[in-house]
Amino acid sequence: MLDHCSISHKGGIVLWSRSFTPEASHIASSAASPVNSLIREALIESRTTGEKYEKDGYAVKWTFVNDLELIFVVAYQRILQLSYVDELLAALKAIFVKLFQPFLTTFVASLHADSRGKGSAAGLVTSLNLASAFEGWDTYFEALLKKLEDKATQERQSRLRGPIHTQPVLESPPLSDDQSTEPSQSEDATQDERQIARNVQALKSRLRGRGGRRGGRPSMRPVESGSGRDSVNHSECTTPKRKTTKKAGRKWGDEAPTEADMDSLDYSAEKSDLNGLSSSKNIQSLLDEASMGSRNKDGLYEVKDWEFEVDNTVSAALKTAEVEAMSTNSGTVGTLGSLFSRLTGSKTLTEQDLKPVLEAMKQHLMKKNVAKEIADKVCEGVGESLIGKKVGGFQTTNNAVRMALSTSITRILTPKTSTDLLLSIRTKLSSPLTSTQQRIPYSMTFVGVNGVGKSTNLSKVCFWLIQNGLRVLIAACDTFRSGAVEQLRVHVRNLSVLGLDGAADSKGRVELFERGYGKDAAGIAKEAISYARDNNFDVVLIDTAGRMQDNEPLMRALAKLVTVNNPDKIIFVGEALVGNEAVDQLKKFDRAMRDFSSGSGSGKERGIDGMLVTKWDTVDDKVGAALSMTYVTGQPIIFVGCGQTYTDLRQLRVSNVVQAILSD
Repeated sequence: MLDHCSISHKGGIVLWSRSFTPEASHIASSAASPVNSLIREALIESRTTGEKYEKDGYAVKWTFVNDLELIFVVAYQRILQLSYVDELLAALKAIFVKLFQPFLTTFVASLHADSRGKGSAAGLVTSLNLASAFEGWDTYFEALLKKLEDKATQERQSRLRGPIHTQPVLESPPLSDDQSTEPSQSEDATQDERQIARNVQALKSRLRGRGGRRGGRPSMRPVESGSGRDSVNHSECTTPKRKTTKKAGRKWGDEAPTEADMDSLDYSAEKSDLNGLSSSKNIQSLLDEASMGSRNKDGLYEVKDWEFEVDNTVSAALKTAEVEAMSTNSGTVGTLGSLFSRLTGSKTLTEQDLKPVLEAMKQHLMKKNVAKEIADKVCEGVGESLIGKKVGGFQTTNNAVRMALSTSITRILTPKTSTDLLLSIRTKLSSPLTSTQQRIPYSMTFVGVNGVGKSTNLSKVCFWLIQNGLRVLIAACDTFRSGAVEQLRVHVRNLSVLGLDGAADSKGRVELFERGYGKDAAGIAKEAISYARDNNFDVVLIDTAGRMQDNEPLMRALAKLVTVNNPDKIIFVGEALVGNEAVDQLKKFDRAMRDFSSGSGSGKERGIDGMLVTKWDTVDDKVGAALSMTYVTGQPIIFVGCGQTYTDLRQLRVSNVVQAILSD
């Protein structure tokens, strides 16, 4: 176990530190700190030449990032043999520099500027607010440390167990008349094992001879059952044969079935013991405790943020931690930064200078699953912001390029409208009404192409709404696909069992409204909203049939549903796996709905209001579909689906998506 870990500047400014015990925390803040001794004796006075420094029972290891003037230090009890410390230092260095390299470059430059102007370093630290600058670093550190400690524990257990040599166990088979029966042996059996097998076989033969020999010397010992031929035959004669039971035939008749008959033919899942052990196991299979959201200070249930970048960055750093070369050139600059290695010296960037670099940047974005059309426009915007900019060196150029690309992507992904659905729902439900008006529930329509997961993710949204105390009615308006209504019925039954916080029964909080197949979807949605209004439901979730964006009749039918019912939100459900197809789907869905809804007589255009991206857990860091979808519509991504349980719903933070797209 570690005692202390810190990241400092060579000038003595501590950027970040963590102590793991109260004693270590007290020592770290005192003059006798092993870290202070390391800096004073090993680094300043150069009184040690080894890779490890020892002081007062502590072992201290360190590493540098010379171009950023950083020192990474780890201290632990000397008696402990921690094998992962070197790997931890290398990974810490790689992740920290990768995440905060632009800020660190600016920080070091400001320190040098203050030193020339005789400014105060303490004042600079206060003005920069290091705590907010390195916000989120603790999450990366804890994930990295946990992986390394788990890996070390597994290696230690494997060493303690040692190589296990399994010996084949020789079992004596039951005595039988079958002379061909021999003990089973492995090919690599030793000579002693073969001898034992022969002795056992000889003993069996002798016992069989005693039981079946005629006219010989009578044995004074009674022969046990099953030890000879006669006894076996006798047992076969006396043992009663097992009676086979026939399956009872089902009774068919012309009379109406009684309640007992109907109960015997009821094989539905609702008949199972919902309060029993099997039910609790089924409930656990519907939820992922690790994916459960949390409640804020107002008591509202919030889904988790997408934190894929933490695991992705940690895993990537561990893979490359064995290579010490990451400390300087390859560690401080990624692939995008290396594209600018030719642009050194103080000069003003021109379009000719940036052309090959922007082309490489476009290829990088396309590898991240950004549509080609969108990648072209993003790179064009970055180029316009860089042309005419004066750069003073390699690091400055890299910083400028990354900042320009990050700013462009952030501007695209930042929502132009509110993504707080709960606020919108509660605002509508709490709006004042006249005495003659009746409250209309909040309605959301889920649209998209075939097979993207509309019904599944609709049920996840329903679970989220139930956790916030809202009554939900699901309208089955997919009257075309076989099994669509049954699928929603299963979801409603499961959600009724789960209840609030995934524990209590929530029957009455969610219901299914369906009229079967082959009916008009717009009419069913209208009936569902009326039913929800009369029965005090808060939200209506309208499930629609999947359709391709080029199918004009089906798009007209969807526009009719939207025009007739005027839902509060139209949510497009799309896959994270698509690239260029995402642009085509969204453009045509949005355009068709606007055209057909405005031409229906109402005169009001309705387009996509938000997006839900499914299968997010299948694309790793290739999250460019989010950038493409947001760029096309200008509407926000409200949720992303990332699993098979009702808790596998996430919110997107713009900063996390930007980091994933910029990652190498």
